Amino acid sequence: MKLYYSPGACSMASHISLIELDQPYELVKTDIRAKKTEDGRDFREINPMGYVPAIELDGGEILTENAAILPYIASLKPGVLAPTGNALGEARVHEVLGFVGSELHKAFGPFFGGAEGAARDSALDRLKARIAHIDYLLGDGRDYLFGDRFSIADAYAFVVLSWTKHFGIPLDEWPNVKAFVERAAQRPAVRQAMAEEGLLEKAEA
Repeated sequence: MKLYYSPGACSMASHISLIELDQPYELVKTDIRAKKTEDGRDFREINPMGYVPAIELDGGEILTENAAILPYIASLKPGVLAPTGNALGEARVHEVLGFVGSELHKAFGPFFGGAEGAARDSALDRLKARIAHIDYLLGDGRDYLFGDRFSIADAYAFVVLSWTKHFGIPLDEWPNVKAFVERAAQRPAVRQAMAEEGLLEKAEA
């Protein structure tokens, strides 16, 4: 399996999940601005939308979008990173994946776009409301979003919430989220993924 990724982007959720499951993979670094892979291919030949993540299966099939890739990866070892045989439990994971993708992840768009002044203030209010919801989900002393077991939803939420550091947004206002990010950052799979993407030294600086 090939994982097309950009360092620190949401594709790292798939990277973390593959390591958590001890699945073999090949990383293909991708410049999402230039739409080029590290070996010079036009990335739009792999994903016409030009963004990561994308995975290429051993048979040559391409899968894109976190909402599809993460459950697929979880299915490689059922019951480890997502529940199986429990319709409501499975739906809850998809519910959180949907929120992280359509609300939390999307709320960072203005920051990546360089929003300033009133536009940034408005974007920050919107982002804070989304972070507050994750804080609520982590409420009752749980380590991760579904209790004491790390899931694909945790991998995705961790990566997106980590972007707050890049934009100088402290997490002190949300103690559950702050503890979650710190806890997840110490997982061996997370540290390995960050190291392989060249991010570990930056994170510890």
